Amino acid sequence: MVSHLLPTYARADLAFERGEGAWLIATTGERYLDFGSGVAVNVLGHAHPVLVEALTDQAQKVWHVSNLFRIPDAERLAERLCAASFADQVFFCNSGAEAMECAIKTARKYHAVSGHPERVDIITFEGAFHGRTLATLAAGGQKKYLEGFGPVAGGFTQVPFADLEATKRAIGPNTAAILIEPIQGEGGVRVVPPEFLRQLRKLCDDNGLMLVFDEVQTGIGRTGELFGYMHSGIAPDIMALAKALGGGFPIGACLATSEAGKGMTAGTHGSTFGGNPLATRVGNAVLDVVLAPGFLDNTRRMSLLLKQRLAELKDRFPSVIAEVRGEGLLLGLVCVVPNGEMVKALRDENMLAIAAGDNVVRLLPPLIIDEAGIADGIAMIERACTKLSHAAQPVTPAPV
Repeated sequence: MVSHLLPTYARADLAFERGEGAWLIATTGERYLDFGSGVAVNVLGHAHPVLVEALTDQAQKVWHVSNLFRIPDAERLAERLCAASFADQVFFCNSGAEAMECAIKTARKYHAVSGHPERVDIITFEGAFHGRTLATLAAGGQKKYLEGFGPVAGGFTQVPFADLEATKRAIGPNTAAILIEPIQGEGGVRVVPPEFLRQLRKLCDDNGLMLVFDEVQTGIGRTGELFGYMHSGIAPDIMALAKALGGGFPIGACLATSEAGKGMTAGTHGSTFGGNPLATRVGNAVLDVVLAPGFLDNTRRMSLLLKQRLAELKDRFPSVIAEVRGEGLLLGLVCVVPNGEMVKALRDENMLAIAAGDNVVRLLPPLIIDEAGIADGIAMIERACTKLSHAAQPVTPAPV
């Protein structure tokens, strides 16, 4: 079969026809344990009844009206996100990259309306990934993603990961903001030390800068708290969300304090589909589940259990796993073997996982995972490690 899709993905020869909780069923009938969650998207797994009911009910009413009119579910979702966070205002869009574009514009516009239009530069960190638009690629600064797309968008300065002194040196009269992921997901599940985030907050306060968090991957419970910034005891001025917010339905959001968002007035930004009735109805359904009493407590319990079991495997298979890192159910296996080999070995055991930078394999089970699902996952990882460790052993010649 010839595909007419633009070949921008190295797709596995595997397709799925339905899902049940943490499991996906392939067109061949095989069942796969989904520890990728559509790259941290399917926060409630597959075919969750609350999401199915919300989407099908709304689909029979109204799908899209445009932002020329009020959208009650968007207003309700924005109010709930603000009540659960530092923010006062929300802009809805369709993806993480769009949410980041809005965050960048919000930070720059803040300074423009404050009388400092020259303050446009944003400090970011090596290893970051902020999206695939020209601006967000420039923010990430990774050459492999920028190559071949012409001049790199200006206004971004990368400094080494979690390097406070380098960050201080990068601040100048044209600096507008500091942008960071609380955990670098694509960059290899590298957790930013909470003390470093606190120091960034102080730097921004002392220098009149916006602190911007990219929580596209960490937001909506993935780290065990509703938002990743909550582990540090400080809050940003602006934050981007997407992925888990719709549980699989495309939606992104940019959150801001009223002060940070003061420049984003009528006509300064927009989105045709952003925050439409379908998307925001599903977003509200996701919050109904994630904000329910005890839900995130269970996420933290499952995280601890999974981390403990992974640590045991690391000790047993040092020729395969070098380190276990991460928070909540955003965990990474730093591999000794090439991480692509580990992803394939796991898929051969009917587990789906995601490769990341720093030779890491990301484990991103849905937040509805239970002890039985973790036991199944550990058994699959153990079998994969056994095969990989045997393959790594030198062959001893037979005696003559």
